[in-house]
Amino acid sequence: MYRNKYIKSRLARLQRGYGTITDIFINAVYQNFMSVLTEDAAASNLLQPILPPDTRKTLHWGQLHGASAALIIAATANRYRGLVLAVAPDSQTALRLEIELRVFGGPELDILAFPDWETLPYDVFSPHQDIVSQRLAALYRLPQRRRGVLVVPVATLLQRLAPRGYLDRYALLLKVGERLDLEDFRRRLEAAGYTCVSQVVEHGEFAVRGAILDLFPMGAERPYRIELFDDEVESIRDFDPDTQLSVAKTEQIELLPAREFALDQDTIARFRQAWRRQFEGDPQRSSIYREVSAGNAPGGIEYYLPLFFEQTATLFDYLPEATLAVRLEGVDAAMAGFQEQLLDRYEQRRYDAERPLLPPPLLFVEAAQVEKALARYLRVELREAGDGGVNFPTAPPPLLPFQARAERPAAALEDFLAGFPGRVLFAAESAARREVLLETLRGHGIKPTVCESWTEFLAREDLRLALTVAPLEQGLLLTEPPLAIVAEPQLYGERARQTRRRVANRDPDAIIRNLTDLNPGAPVVHEEHGIGRYAGLERLEVAGIDGEFVVVEYADNDRLYVPVASLPVSYTHLRAHETD
Repeated sequence: MYRNKYIKSRLARLQRGYGTITDIFINAVYQNFMSVLTEDAAASNLLQPILPPDTRKTLHWGQLHGASAALIIAATANRYRGLVLAVAPDSQTALRLEIELRVFGGPELDILAFPDWETLPYDVFSPHQDIVSQRLAALYRLPQRRRGVLVVPVATLLQRLAPRGYLDRYALLLKVGERLDLEDFRRRLEAAGYTCVSQVVEHGEFAVRGAILDLFPMGAERPYRIELFDDEVESIRDFDPDTQLSVAKTEQIELLPAREFALDQDTIARFRQAWRRQFEGDPQRSSIYREVSAGNAPGGIEYYLPLFFEQTATLFDYLPEATLAVRLEGVDAAMAGFQEQLLDRYEQRRYDAERPLLPPPLLFVEAAQVEKALARYLRVELREAGDGGVNFPTAPPPLLPFQARAERPAAALEDFLAGFPGRVLFAAESAARREVLLETLRGHGIKPTVCESWTEFLAREDLRLALTVAPLEQGLLLTEPPLAIVAEPQLYGERARQTRRRVANRDPDAIIRNLTDLNPGAPVVHEEHGIGRYAGLERLEVAGIDGEFVVVEYADNDRLYVPVASLPVSYTHLRAHETD
């Protein structure tokens, strides 16, 4: 009887103040629970709606189709007074969920992503610096996070990590007006894993030119230019790595280490001792041992991370106590598949005497350990099927493809809109795609109103049809209340998606060879600024750096100067047949 009263009081408190479509969507589930409580006295032992009452059982949310899983996670995160840990089966699903959460949660929802290394177990190359930067930023900020969502693929959840004290020890705070010994600071940067280069382009790089220090800290969106007057920090500005031009001043910057382990003398000594304890034979036979002893980080060194520390941690050591763990469908199968792959690769590669491997338990936790760690938190599991648990009023979003050669090219969409009683929001990947989609829809007599966001669409209940920028891969179809999101892939297929986690590396020599084949006036494309005309190469001095720049001309004689050194990350050649 007590549980009945507790749940009813919680329901009444949560139902007060509802007004948006999101609230009504979740309220439908509350009503489902209320009807069960009214009809059956045995319902006193059921879990409370939305959140489980305690850690003894896992709450199941079912009948979640399309992007509805992200919608309910975002709505729950806005109400839950703690951190929501969203575990995805793989990196692709995690990235899609992160994008959907940003659409439904808006700028008010704090979202952290802790990505996978995007390497296979025991690979001989290291993850990209941008990925390491995002991981370090998430770990550094996580202990201070009390609310929001942390999105994690299951392989990352299994990884053993640097202990919490590592980032606290090696993080630096640099302020304007501070004294700075440039040579000492340079040694500290190198010990923290930063690389000295002639021109800063990527995370984890720094360059020294007289009294100017350029630095791209891990976790930062832009690099910084630090100007010294004698040994005092006179100014700090962020700058564009493509143009090398300063953008804005700042008073201080936070510097995280460039790797998930240090390479100072104490850490190298610890690594060498741990290596000799772990592996038999002459350590000098191994290139890994020799490289680390020399202060270098060879490819794949991340799979020797436990040797750098007295003790490793897991992601659970970074999570606050008031964490709600949400597992997307497919996590259990993905966890089992990853551990099978891990053991297979270990068995295949463990006999290389020059590159001995650490056993899997030193690098990853097992599934049983994950379950034990999750048992400390409130838990929810998501299911697409509606069998048991809490079933939400959603349906699979329909495919509504344009058929250019058909008598009615938009027949599927027109029929859907004619029969659907609720409001519809079209979601375009970008502002440019929005204009293309708007023109296409108007050509078929469909005239949506352009709005800024999902939040504005919910607030403007007068909008029957609307269009916004929301890079969703899948749509949403609510049946109670009737509301739909139609994403571009529903209309054009999967080819509409262009989302990139990071820009792929390209061969600089191949790009230079392409430039020699170009004639002035040839079409080229910059990945951020679009299609222009190649206008040749020019040598310029920018911020004291003398370098060669590719000149791209746009409309109204606008010119873009792209440093040749940054071509691998910002510029591609658009061949003639691609412009037809």
